[in-house]
Amino acid sequence: MINVISIILGKAIIFLSNTLNLGSGSTWPGHIALSINPNFIKDILRSHMESGKLKVIIIAGTNGKTTTGRLVTSIIRENGKTYLQNKAGANLINGLASAIIKGASIFSLARRDPGRLNQDYLIFESDENALPEVLQQTNPDYVIVLNLFRDQLDRYGEVNTIAKKWQKAFEKLDNKTVLILNTDDPQVSFLSKKTNAKVLFFGLDKTNGENKLKHGADSIYCPKCFHMLDFTEVHFSHLGSWSCTNCNLKRPKPDLSNLSYYPLPGTYNKYNSLAAALFAKAEKISSKKVKKAFKSFTPAFGRQEKIKYKGRYVQLFLSKNPTSFNESLSTVKELGGKNFLLVLNDRIPDGLDVSWIWDINFEEILDKNFNITVAGDRCYDMGLRLKYAEFFTHIEPDLRKALDHAVENISSEQVLYILPNYSSMLEIRKILTGRKIL
Repeated sequence: MINVISIILGKAIIFLSNTLNLGSGSTWPGHIALSINPNFIKDILRSHMESGKLKVIIIAGTNGKTTTGRLVTSIIRENGKTYLQNKAGANLINGLASAIIKGASIFSLARRDPGRLNQDYLIFESDENALPEVLQQTNPDYVIVLNLFRDQLDRYGEVNTIAKKWQKAFEKLDNKTVLILNTDDPQVSFLSKKTNAKVLFFGLDKTNGENKLKHGADSIYCPKCFHMLDFTEVHFSHLGSWSCTNCNLKRPKPDLSNLSYYPLPGTYNKYNSLAAALFAKAEKISSKKVKKAFKSFTPAFGRQEKIKYKGRYVQLFLSKNPTSFNESLSTVKELGGKNFLLVLNDRIPDGLDVSWIWDINFEEILDKNFNITVAGDRCYDMGLRLKYAEFFTHIEPDLRKALDHAVENISSEQVLYILPNYSSMLEIRKILTGRKIL
């Protein structure tokens, strides 16, 4: 009865949030349900997973969760199946509970079957710190782990801290679970040790990358013996072909390393595509259906999403840590872009420490022909960083004014590329679309 009340109350909150344009109701319904019953998620999922009707997919990693989740849903749709997902990106445990409330059939309540989920898959993008609890609550069929980079150091700590928490959680998984791991990331690859889960690896073929690490690489020591790793090829940050000369740990051979078609530009999106395609392979979904799904793919909010504003196109590249920022800059440069709006906040979802901006490789990636406008709560910090890089920058603390200035100074044929961190992405998108996401 408690779960019935939680679902009815949660659906009412979601309806009011959508009706009043207050957001999507992606956190509070779950927060209330878990306050009433801490085992709400377990209670709802238990019967579904025992019957085998519902398969649970957890997607984790510092960068790429939302894009990979959207790629997975595209494949599932193309295969004629249904799914439930935390589309708004609420990736804590209350977001999972909210997604379940949103997907629960209201008609099942009348049949005394509270929380009946009629979908074939439940897809949840998990926050790095929340992943151990999410795994414990769900006992998933699939766990896709994309990467592990420095992000919100004041909240998470260094990557080793998160990796150790993940390792302990993965040791508790049974052989029901399939782990889909990025073999090019040493810390992620090492999660395959001491687990009973089945393991599949994805990684990139040789891409003529560099054979040395760049400044700001995050995982350069062996996760087993802590000796310095050797890299024969680096795709970006610390992702590449690695090995340890001290204990002989090395990059496992990938089960999937190349696709005939990638739906989005950028090396990091090749990893996202490979992860989704390897899930499809594990589910015995044909490569033909995967390619068709990728051909019809559209980006998620803020992830290379293109929006028209005042007669000009703007494209959003969520950039929330040094690695994602560097890859966004490189991708825009490859696309021939010249006009940037960089937006930096330091709110709770972003992490309060913005010192990571000094690990952005502006000097190596860009040249003086780029036009850069800076906005956000910490616009002067970003402006100072760019001053040291000797780039001319227009600084405007007011986000709407900064957006209007940047748009007014480009031609109708050009695109304004906006690189915001998380909270500023939500803000800029509200200005562009007139609607909140969360």
